[in-house]
Amino acid sequence: MATPKEKLAKSLEVLQTLQKNGVVAVRSYDLTRTHRERLIKNGFLIEVMKGWYIPVRPDDVTGDSTTWYASYWGFCAVYLKARFGMNWSLSPEQSLLLHVGNMRVPRQLLVRSPKARNKVTALLHDTSLFDTRAALPKAGQVAEKDGLRLFSIPAGLVSCGSGFFLQNATDARAVLAMVSDASDVLALLLEGGRTKVAGRLAGAFRNIGRDRIADDIVKTMQTADYDIREKDPFENALNLILPAREQSPYVNRIRLMWQQMREPILKQFPPVPDQPPDTVAYLNAADDIYVMDAYHSLSIEGYRVSPELIERIRIGDWDPEKKENDREHRNALAARGYWQAYQAVRESVRKVLSGENPGTVSGDDHGDWYREMFGPSITAGLLRTADLAGYRSGQVYIRRSMHVPPRYEAVRDCMPAFFDLLREEPESSVRVVLGHFVFVYIHPYMDGNGRIGRFLMNVMLAAGGYSWTVIPLEKRGDYMAALECGSVEQDITPLAIFLGRLVSDSLVT
Repeated sequence: MATPKEKLAKSLEVLQTLQKNGVVAVRSYDLTRTHRERLIKNGFLIEVMKGWYIPVRPDDVTGDSTTWYASYWGFCAVYLKARFGMNWSLSPEQSLLLHVGNMRVPRQLLVRSPKARNKVTALLHDTSLFDTRAALPKAGQVAEKDGLRLFSIPAGLVSCGSGFFLQNATDARAVLAMVSDASDVLALLLEGGRTKVAGRLAGAFRNIGRDRIADDIVKTMQTADYDIREKDPFENALNLILPAREQSPYVNRIRLMWQQMREPILKQFPPVPDQPPDTVAYLNAADDIYVMDAYHSLSIEGYRVSPELIERIRIGDWDPEKKENDREHRNALAARGYWQAYQAVRESVRKVLSGENPGTVSGDDHGDWYREMFGPSITAGLLRTADLAGYRSGQVYIRRSMHVPPRYEAVRDCMPAFFDLLREEPESSVRVVLGHFVFVYIHPYMDGNGRIGRFLMNVMLAAGGYSWTVIPLEKRGDYMAALECGSVEQDITPLAIFLGRLVSDSLVT
């Protein structure tokens, strides 16, 4: 007779087969009742709604939303296809967000279908679906992305409401920048005689510097004997020239975010110190607080380290071959990697204090920080040598965050653009806040992004004459909430205030 462990192993084999076949949303009939109940009981399966489940890790903390956010879009694609077949689409507004790579999980996903019941379907972690009987995009105006049926970009722009341009200004401008010619948009405007929408889109294209497209819309509608009145749907003008041809919509989004977020930072951050710091004194001061910095930065990421362990590793009193258990060994390797990375960052700080451009320095050196940080884990055999190759080659999710970082293919475009922005930015405070924020927003590595992002922040602080600043573990909740607000709500003010106060305190002390 099989033991409980053997029975569970059999059920896990069945679940693993489903996952290998790409199943994200598990339906009741995908598993026998015995397997399903066993997997639920042991924490490997959780019910989303009656008859629908997602695989989870049994060691996930109760109430942890990470697995759900990671599964969200895949689950919705499967569920909506099962319910509506091919006769559905997401709303025009949500379609446009996805076209520019904004994969954040919405509180409520709006879905259109002739079969809709105008009903809210509750999902996990305070998310839901609302299906409504509204017009679908016509044939040829549908785009499909990872199983999600979307309005095409032209159809989405013509069908979305004016509020989209106010509530999602960055994304709206990014999607407008993806339109290279007025033809596709004009065909829809002329077909429906959409004069008000035509005036709004003409104003929107002119706002981002696409005067040729704006003029084509206005002149063509007038030639067709429509009375068109151009109106800018955005609240303010754009002080940025977007490239006419851009490889990745993510890049334009980052440029637009940067432009949008500069002013709030300038209002909230403390002024640059009057006297530039002495290089030797600055580095000595950073060395003096290294143990505290390492303790808090590693602890924020969930490592269990003590100041005593960090100090032992700093002075070399550590044998990488000696370990009491895997957990302690991993913590020690993380501490050793942090120490090695700090040495590389210290040299970067020396460069910016001598007057080198901090954007150029961090762009050239951040790969060294990453390699040093994970070198000990490579040596110990916990990671593959290939893991040091560079930017991630897969999707990554941030624990408990509704923000989904860019696809790995987009990272190759985003990172050079990010360092260009750092290099060109004249204001120290903006480099500090957005240097940290945009780095972790992109999340270019599979691991270590928070630690490297805080190192990057301190290189920017040094370049501006500010003191090395530690983000304390006891303020982790406020810190993560501020990052989430910037990523999901596009509101950088909480992070600017949070970091500004820490920097002010470090200047006082």
